[in-house]
Amino acid sequence: MCPPSWYARTGPAEMARPVQVLRVFTDGEQGGNHLGVVADTVNLDDRRMQEIAADLGFSETIFIDWQTGGIPHIRIFTPVAELPFAGHPLVGAAWLLLKVGPGGVDRVTSGVGEVRIGAEGDRVWIEPPFSQPVRTQEVPPTLGWCSPSRAWEVDMPLPYSVWQMDDPGQVGDLQSPPPELGMTLVWAWMSPPHGVRARFFAPGLGVAEDPATGSAAVALAAVLRSEDMPSGRIRISQGREMGWPSVIELMWEPDRCRVGGRVTRDEVRELEW
Repeated sequence: MCPPSWYARTGPAEMARPVQVLRVFTDGEQGGNHLGVVADTVNLDDRRMQEIAADLGFSETIFIDWQTGGIPHIRIFTPVAELPFAGHPLVGAAWLLLKVGPGGVDRVTSGVGEVRIGAEGDRVWIEPPFSQPVRTQEVPPTLGWCSPSRAWEVDMPLPYSVWQMDDPGQVGDLQSPPPELGMTLVWAWMSPPHGVRARFFAPGLGVAEDPATGSAAVALAAVLRSEDMPSGRIRISQGREMGWPSVIELMWEPDRCRVGGRVTRDEVRELEW
């Protein structure tokens, strides 16, 4: 598959290419997690892509590589590192490919392999691989920042800590995390049932807190599946403490997981390259 004509940019260094600025997992028209989308990789090496992600400053920026064959390949960068997988970037990519063009795409590839994508009404979704191993975890007592009632570690494939609190108020009361904290989802059940309040922290990746984290939703589904909930459907509320209220819709069965929500495009910037 080839990109539409407006995707590709070739030519001298002084030319510009568009950067789509999206908000993924919005709560209606509000909130969501910002995402930068550079819809081709022509004349961009790894170093330049990392520089662009750092300059944009979003929790993630993606680059769509059309040079790998028939399936678009999504490369995902935080301000400081490339990731093999992240949820809100892939949901944003799905929105752009399905709602803007070229259409006719039912999957993308990432660092974890193929990911199915689709749309239903005003929502888009992804189905990533769902075979992540889950282990119980001991929280270091010296951390002194959070005292979960239960804790697990999930390979996403990078290790994610998933910490359960007894009350959603405890989630909201957390202050800035210690800089040594790894990628950590802190969550609690809400009332009525089928609702979760969550926060995600990854200071080691240059993201002190993330307003909406699809990969952490997949990690939570893996944990719940391992805890005698082989299937389910929940709504995750995240980002309120940052002023970016977000909603992630999560569904899982024993052998598959679907993460989705609404996406809004804020602007198109011109990137000099």
